[in-house]
Amino acid sequence: MSCIFCRIVAGEIPAEIVASDDGGVAFLDLQPLADGHTLIVPRVHAPSIEALDATASDRLFRLVRRLADPVRRAVGAAGSTIGINNGEATGQTIPHVHVHIVPRWPDDGAGSIHTIFPRRTSRSLADVAAAIRKATAE
Repeated sequence: MSCIFCRIVAGEIPAEIVASDDGGVAFLDLQPLADGHTLIVPRVHAPSIEALDATASDRLFRLVRRLADPVRRAVGAAGSTIGINNGEATGQTIPHVHVHIVPRWPDDGAGSIHTIFPRRTSRSLADVAAAIRKATAE
């Protein structure tokens, strides 16, 4: 098994595990963006969120929800940013889906998700909505 997250889940690699259940394993990021930066990974290997089956996805997000408040409170944060880099083009460096909980404080220098992207749209909202509805029906 070469996936580092699968090896953490299997107990082959040490990690600062903060929670574990049937949905996955939560541990502190080795290169944290802030104190308390936590990663939550599903127990099953899946390279992207859409590769998870519905049961694994539900379990993963139940664990994320369960941890959001305790992570924030443990480090005295005012809030948290919760996100997924989904695919290599997004900066995902380990091809095993994982959710980040990053504690946040006022004036911490980080922005909202809207500050990550320059606004580059070329299609109308109606056109994009129709395309998504069509893809969902396939």
